[in-house]
Amino acid sequence: MSTIQIGDFSAYMAEPQGTPRAAIIVIQEIFGVNAGIRQKCDNWAKLGYLAVAPDLFWRIRPGIELNPDVESEFQEALTLFGQYSADKGTDKSIVDIEETIHAIRARGVQKVGAVGFCLGGLLAYLTACRTDINASVGYYGVMIDQLLGESHAIAHPLMLHIPTADHFVGPEAQAAIHEGLDNHPKVTLYDYAGLDHGFAAEMGTRRNEGAARLADARTVDFFANNLR
Repeated sequence: MSTIQIGDFSAYMAEPQGTPRAAIIVIQEIFGVNAGIRQKCDNWAKLGYLAVAPDLFWRIRPGIELNPDVESEFQEALTLFGQYSADKGTDKSIVDIEETIHAIRARGVQKVGAVGFCLGGLLAYLTACRTDINASVGYYGVMIDQLLGESHAIAHPLMLHIPTADHFVGPEAQAAIHEGLDNHPKVTLYDYAGLDHGFAAEMGTRRNEGAARLADARTVDFFANNLR
């Protein structure tokens, strides 16, 4: 486990024992590359993947780490999210993710997947739309309903985990996501009835153990099938 430099930003990297079976980019929530995101990287490394979590808030302040269970830090994270734009041409996070893809492939690992949470769930969707990532997974991605016009560009498998009681992604937004993506040949959607945003957090009060294990098992199988 180490911190590496990719261009102008740093990234947390967890390496498996032996040759990686593939690579996974773990895309942060609005809380930065915190302990929970690093733990997700470590978990992927234990399964044989090279796992990399780029610091996507580096333009604002490098090394941001926030705890969603601390109210002041949660509010700070919302402020950071307010500074984010997903508009094509102005969003730099996809540029950073694409640079991370290139850096991983330069290390000799050609098959690369991405998994993101919250803001990272949106970015996983946009990564599927805007890059040549081999497979992507988004957990409770925000604002996807506003960017469904890009879905025609999805060329590789994408899976989205949608908690039905997500207080950041309401019923109308969820309905739009289903209407826009249910029939897409590259997209798989899973609903989690009665669950809220953050249910698959690695640690803290938001986690729902049973649902997190179910969603993560689906994600593991998805990458095993699509990153061969």
